Amino acid sequence: MKVKLLLFAFVLFLCGWKGKTPPPTKPKNIIFILADDHRYDFMGFMGKVPGLQTPNMDRIAREGTHIQNAFVSTALCSPSRASILTGQYAHTHTIVDNQAPLPKGLKFFPQYLQKAGYSTAFLGKWHMGNTDDAPQPGFNYWLSFKGQGVYYNPTFNINGKQVAHKDSSYISDLLTDYAEQWLNSLDKNKPFCMYLSHKGVHAEFQPAKRHKGTFKDALVYPESMYLTKTDTSKIFGAMPTHNPNQPPMNPNMKDMPQWVKNQRYSWHGVDYLYHGQIQFNDFYRQYAETLRGVDDSIGRVLKWLEDNGQAENTLVIYMGDNGFSFGEHGLIDKRHAYEESMRVPLIMRCPSIIKGNSKVTEVIQNIDIAPTILNYAGVPTPMQMQGKSFLPILQGKKIDWKDKAFYEYYWEYDFPQTPTMFAVRTDRYKYIFNHGVWDANELYDLKNDPLEVNNLIRSAEHQTIAKDLRDQVWSWLEDTKGMQIPLKRIPNKRGDHRYRGTY
Repeated sequence: MKVKLLLFAFVLFLCGWKGKTPPPTKPKNIIFILADDHRYDFMGFMGKVPGLQTPNMDRIAREGTHIQNAFVSTALCSPSRASILTGQYAHTHTIVDNQAPLPKGLKFFPQYLQKAGYSTAFLGKWHMGNTDDAPQPGFNYWLSFKGQGVYYNPTFNINGKQVAHKDSSYISDLLTDYAEQWLNSLDKNKPFCMYLSHKGVHAEFQPAKRHKGTFKDALVYPESMYLTKTDTSKIFGAMPTHNPNQPPMNPNMKDMPQWVKNQRYSWHGVDYLYHGQIQFNDFYRQYAETLRGVDDSIGRVLKWLEDNGQAENTLVIYMGDNGFSFGEHGLIDKRHAYEESMRVPLIMRCPSIIKGNSKVTEVIQNIDIAPTILNYAGVPTPMQMQGKSFLPILQGKKIDWKDKAFYEYYWEYDFPQTPTMFAVRTDRYKYIFNHGVWDANELYDLKNDPLEVNNLIRSAEHQTIAKDLRDQVWSWLEDTKGMQIPLKRIPNKRGDHRYRGTY
């Protein structure tokens, strides 16, 4: 026995134990950074856009992981944001467009974190239904603004008080200033969750003064941009060239939906984008420049974590609320179910659990964010959440996981050019059901047709696949209680260019 005790004492001596209790475990902090309308491949490390500068996004991907197949379940601001907060599909949380009110009793993931002892803060764009900029449940600290907000000289609602800013102050910088102030006020021994929700890069794009005119490289026009051109369509620059790393473009113009062709000359089409308020090339360049302000903000947040010894134990998530088209199919904006709309950037960093420079190839959706954050914090996934935690995947573990993403979008009175649609995307195929219009449904072989221009809906050899995917869409809606088209009262006149000013 004496020998064992001596050996034990010797081991303690070698380990440097001096009778003190071991240092406390660092809290598991969370920082979720959301950008508006940021498409999945507009990050420097993706190599898509020559001259695009996003060094801090690149750093997160380099020091953490890049979720390569991240999708939203609805490519529209309010529904997607609500899905992130609730872990639910739009037809479940019912915030199906940018005007739908928040239903009573809806619970956001920060509310569960509060109960678990977290200090929580929301800073930035909320933009959901009837809430305006009023403080919402789940946050100890609140900073927001009305509607879409403005890029320069914004007025913030800070914990219920209106605070105006002048002197050409820029919104991305201001939000980060307040974020740092809040972080500095915290007890570093207690966990925190900060939700930083940028206005950038929502149209109409306005870069910070330091970034104006910095994107001068040649624009990359998508190969499908001029498939729907008319005799009056403008050519914006050099004609698109074929990417030799992709299969040849083999368009099926007969079965390209008519609504897609017609939308070319609309608010969301390249020939009349935003009703002619701006030209496509300027639109493209200003987007790239405005994105730099968001990237600068990310850099400041990472620096704060390093300076305060919180980098190792803080889960940093950067994501877009939906994608964005830049001329594909002759379209801009989002809403539709094509890749550039429903696919989003998603990069994550947390050295204590995520291996640097790693890739996640599994299908991840916005409904999976809340369960994953709660899992990291040690909080069980609430029963009403339809998403699942992918924390084990981030840790490099192999688990049973989904192999497809489901999608829904509901027709809007303000933008009648895009129909209601439901879709499912697997690793090989995408099926789109265009609801309520006399038009084609869509089936694409993503392996052989990544540009989604060869609609196989009439192909005899693909009928079994089309039927199976359509059945999966309806089964998904039935199983998740989504078999209804949400309607609401419409108070305003029409705003589309064809019937503007009418009821």
